[in-house]
Amino acid sequence: MDGAGAAQHLQRIEQTPVPIFHAVVLGLVQGLAEFLPISSSGHLLLVPWLFGWDDLQNPGIKKAFDVSLHIGTLVAVVAYFRKDLVVYVTKGTQLLWRREKPVDRDGKLAWLLVVSALPAAAIGALFEETIDQRLGTPFLIAVSLIVFGLLLAWADRKAGNRSIDDYKGPDALKVGIAQALALNPGTSRSGITITAARTFGFSRDAAARISFLMSIPVTTGAVVWKMANLVIDGVPEGLIAPMIVGIITSGFAGWFAVWGTIKLVRTRSFMPFVIYRCVLGVVVLIVLAAGWR
Repeated sequence: MDGAGAAQHLQRIEQTPVPIFHAVVLGLVQGLAEFLPISSSGHLLLVPWLFGWDDLQNPGIKKAFDVSLHIGTLVAVVAYFRKDLVVYVTKGTQLLWRREKPVDRDGKLAWLLVVSALPAAAIGALFEETIDQRLGTPFLIAVSLIVFGLLLAWADRKAGNRSIDDYKGPDALKVGIAQALALNPGTSRSGITITAARTFGFSRDAAARISFLMSIPVTTGAVVWKMANLVIDGVPEGLIAPMIVGIITSGFAGWFAVWGTIKLVRTRSFMPFVIYRCVLGVVVLIVLAAGWR
């Protein structure tokens, strides 16, 4: 490619609805924050706000790019738990036509994970427009980061040693209802489900695994729903390349976040995430109070 051709190529990249650099940053943010208990939706709103990026102001572009980020994190968590998922899907499917007693533990857990996704899916479908219009302001995100961060700190201090094998129907319902609170940007889906699981006596490792496995059915449902809308509306012109970059970066970052969190909580508490949430929340409140943004 000669000099003129390279310049035209760079110009085309710069003219994409979401610059490649922004796609990389937002993909990394989504991948890490989706599984670390710090709120991916909150960070995806705060990062462009803090840096003055207006790439996602267009609702069509925002929804299309959001699909790519969630595809990436879905691939990441499926890749990490691929061996477990083969067992859960196989045993869960067998329960549909086999009535053996006692009920297979893995098959039962598979269906409990599906049940746990229902509250968030129902509330999200019913109130999607209200959530998009009323929630997600920097002030509400900052307050949510602090409040739900402190709630995580409180729950994490509770002694609990229940394993994932002890996950039952009432647990799935209660943790599933808690997951619906994550529709508010700043709450954190992984954060609130880990908080709920710790509150109900699960160990840190079990709480993290439950949270990550719960993300699979709810994220799959969200991706299918958004993909259907994307097929109807079409992908905005010039967004294919940023979407591919978003899928790749969020996928790699998401896998690292799952691996790192599970490794960390075997020997440490969730307090580093609590401190981060509170510090970020205070910083955002200071920026708002000072009128810097």
